Amino acid sequence: MGHDGGPNIDSGLRPPSTSPDSVQRAGLRPLRFTTESPNPLRKEKKVISRRSPTHDRHFGKRHPRRFNPLLCEDLTEQILGAAIEVHKTLGPGLLESAYEECLCHELQERDIAFARQVELPIVYKDVTISCGYRADMVVADRVLLELKSVDKVLPIHEAQLLTYLRLSGKRVGLLLNFNVPILTQGIVRRVL
Repeated sequence: MGHDGGPNIDSGLRPPSTSPDSVQRAGLRPLRFTTESPNPLRKEKKVISRRSPTHDRHFGKRHPRRFNPLLCEDLTEQILGAAIEVHKTLGPGLLESAYEECLCHELQERDIAFARQVELPIVYKDVTISCGYRADMVVADRVLLELKSVDKVLPIHEAQLLTYLRLSGKRVGLLLNFNVPILTQGIVRRVL
């Protein structure tokens, strides 16, 4: 804008100065570019890798702990569809074993591979100990299922699912509580 309020037509005008003095006179704070955290109590360290993000992929190695929220998404959708079908047919209030049997039948009809009552041994100081821990189901050797028929999913049930995931070496687990009016209220999905 020109001095008279009209458009600035003179192309000979330079843009306003951005020197530190002119910024202070205008009442603005100068921009600072730092790598420090704005919170002085929180120290952030940047880890700089010499490898490119795709380096390990090219050499056939995977990053086992890289978080991927969509891990086994298609498979979990198929499992949940089968579980919802079982719950629609039977409703709440039965024993866990009845739901397990019917879910196995539903997965078999959908041609989805699964294993029931999979033993989960504990490895303690290079010794494998069979303590009787069993996962209710493992679907397609990728998703661990823990079935419940309880009034409310408690933190101990979620801890059990996470422990079974660690013992089995699987990354995705579903905790399905069939004792709810709508099955979507009884689904817990965890990814390690």
